[in-house]
Amino acid sequence: MSFARALATVSSLTIISRVSGFVRDTLTAMFLGAGPIADAAFVAQRLPNLFRSLFAEGAFSSAFVPLYATEQQKHGLKAAQRFAGHALALLLAILVPFSILIMMFMPWVIRVLAPGFDQDSDKFTITVKFALITFPYLALISVTALQGGVLNAQGRFAAAAAAPISLNVVVVAALLLAHFLGWHPGYTLSWAFLLSGVVQLSWLAISCRRAGVAIPLTRPKITEAGRRLFRRIGPGAVGAGAAQINMLLSTILASTLPTGAVACLSYADRLQQLPLGIIGIAVSTTLLPLLARHVEAGAEDHVRHYTSRALEFCLMLGLPAAMGFVMMATPIVQTLFEHGAFGPENTLETAQALAAYAFGIPAFLLIKVFSAGFFARHDTATPVKLALVAMLANVGGALLMLHPLAHIGIALANSVAVWVNAGLLFLYLRRKKERLADDKLRRRMPRILLCVLGMSLVTLALVDMTQGWFTARNVWHEIGGLLVVIGVSGVAYGLMLETTGAMKWSEMLKNVRRKPRRGMDLTG
Repeated sequence: MSFARALATVSSLTIISRVSGFVRDTLTAMFLGAGPIADAAFVAQRLPNLFRSLFAEGAFSSAFVPLYATEQQKHGLKAAQRFAGHALALLLAILVPFSILIMMFMPWVIRVLAPGFDQDSDKFTITVKFALITFPYLALISVTALQGGVLNAQGRFAAAAAAPISLNVVVVAALLLAHFLGWHPGYTLSWAFLLSGVVQLSWLAISCRRAGVAIPLTRPKITEAGRRLFRRIGPGAVGAGAAQINMLLSTILASTLPTGAVACLSYADRLQQLPLGIIGIAVSTTLLPLLARHVEAGAEDHVRHYTSRALEFCLMLGLPAAMGFVMMATPIVQTLFEHGAFGPENTLETAQALAAYAFGIPAFLLIKVFSAGFFARHDTATPVKLALVAMLANVGGALLMLHPLAHIGIALANSVAVWVNAGLLFLYLRRKKERLADDKLRRRMPRILLCVLGMSLVTLALVDMTQGWFTARNVWHEIGGLLVVIGVSGVAYGLMLETTGAMKWSEMLKNVRRKPRRGMDLTG
């Protein structure tokens, strides 16, 4: 699969995942609102997701995929599969006892994760109960991430990209059943979250078997490749999981604010995850295996080519997404969430957090590209050092802005920290004399910036023109207004890209449709 084709595949499936995720979030907001049950449910889900990012999709994947690619390049597929089997055995040998330990001490873990909840005994108790249900999700999704890494290394990206859709389908179905059958929405949401992990693991297991790369389950055994893997996981746990660690710190601080702050930040974060997922996940999923193979082969021209195309893709889509969220935060939140238990005050607070988070969207996407350059060269130490600096910036900024700006300060501090992280990664790559941009990217960048500016002016005018649609308080008017603003702005931006030469859509479509010759993967 060509790079452009792979990006299109992962992005399109991620769009479906995010759209179904919006349905999930809309129902969650409708049935749970932004009250104590919602706060408890979001904290209970964030706990396994934090460790998933650190040990599975973050550190483990960033260390595993390059080593798996190297093993396959040097010794063949069978040797790579043996390595994957040993990695799976070691992963389970660590995660199962770890999960049991965390669940045994869950009340103390919640006191660390959400210290403010300790002041409300009912909220604290229900959070502990929800977390005991959701935490086994960590082991399930970690195995799923390993299976996805094996498939991605083979150039098969669709199955892993489609897996998160099942999470949203399971949760939506569960919330609807809870509403009509009178089940407790918080408990239902927690059990559905766990069930989705079983569904995702099963889906990836079937996909691996169909692709002929089913991971053998063996006894835990430390091989030389296994030693290299776990030597790199430690630093990668912070480097690749910096965003989740920042979100953990945000949760701790938000728990000290009035009820609803955690939920509003979570709803805003879910919205910003749309561009982060569609663009960021697509880039990190497809770029790392390609860079790892070409670094191993010494093909630095190919490395620079893919890095430049990834940067181009991220900035071309990430910059307008950030500007759109800043200018349309309130209409978006109002349309998607202001129903049932979610009121106008919740809309305002969530929209403020969304605008603050949006400032960091381009930086987050740049981190995905820059980090892949380090991980492909088996360097997980440098990103961790820089992530620690960024985390200090996040903590310092959040503490400074917490009192005057409340939850907005937490979101803004997170965005500032992401920019600090991206800037440091860029400087270190430059210090290593890495050439990150080719001539095509240098020509296109000023044109992309000009197009983003033009799109922003169009969006501002459209928001002003459709303002009455949102004050009418009719859901269909709100949906229509949102579609008009987003649709017209998107078309205008696409035309500007074509007119200025920042992106030729015929060239893009040709690359997406192109199937590379056997043994080759270097296309547009």
